[in-house]
Amino acid sequence: MSGSPYHGRVERRPGSRAGTRAGNRPPVALTIAGSDSGGGAGIQADLKTFHQWGVFGTSALTAVTAQNTLGVQAIHPVPPATIAAQIRSVADDLPPAAVKSGMLATAHIVRTVADAIRSHRLRNYVLDPVMVATSGDTLLERDAVAAVRDALLPLATIATPNWPEAVLLTGVTEATPRGMARAARAIVDAGAEAVLVKGGHLGGDEVVDLFRDGESERLFRGPRIRTRHTHGTGCTLSAAIAAGLALGTPLPEAVEAAVAWLRKAIAGAPGLGSGHGPLDHFVDVPRP
Repeated sequence: MSGSPYHGRVERRPGSRAGTRAGNRPPVALTIAGSDSGGGAGIQADLKTFHQWGVFGTSALTAVTAQNTLGVQAIHPVPPATIAAQIRSVADDLPPAAVKSGMLATAHIVRTVADAIRSHRLRNYVLDPVMVATSGDTLLERDAVAAVRDALLPLATIATPNWPEAVLLTGVTEATPRGMARAARAIVDAGAEAVLVKGGHLGGDEVVDLFRDGESERLFRGPRIRTRHTHGTGCTLSAAIAAGLALGTPLPEAVEAAVAWLRKAIAGAPGLGSGHGPLDHFVDVPRP
């Protein structure tokens, strides 16, 4: 980037790693996602990310998981009425400037979240269609995939599927940049304003992520960071994009800044746990 999207609007406070808008209240962001008891993904990763980017984080819990770096041991979905009540509580008193969703678990929860986004007119919606954990554990019931495609994609400012999720959403199976472009077009055609198809699951020494909106297409390329500490990458990236949008950053610049920051967070992973460990959510955000 030629400059930070936060230039002139964010300053670092003494004793704070992120800071907030200078002389103003921080913008509010809402995460609608599951809880990760290991702290590396889900609500926990989202709130850490919001804080680091100088955004006040609020949450609506969709599921409680027993989870660590080795996998998911148990999942308990939150009743849809309780999820709707959480979103209403935030929207009524702390209206978010951006919202993201992660783990939604069931088709009923997916439809509940879609209804809430529409009824409260929530804007700058980042859809992370969480379907499978880094460990391989399934986090979305099979019949909920169609609900995500039909009910949530048309509401999304941007969707951020990884390649396996993009395959499930579109049926495109060609695991190449050309296939990613086809999947991206299909997701935009399904109603999303934009999409970032993440290529970390594809092989090779280079990771390619593909961004597409209604007007342009762009590839983000970077050398693969050889590490097993990648737990919560999708949650963290989508939360960083939402934080950028909450701060008023145009979408393409918010995506660019989030992708660059995620690479730093992966590279700085603290090495915790015996499996897929968490990232470093406390690396500096992009600065001019």
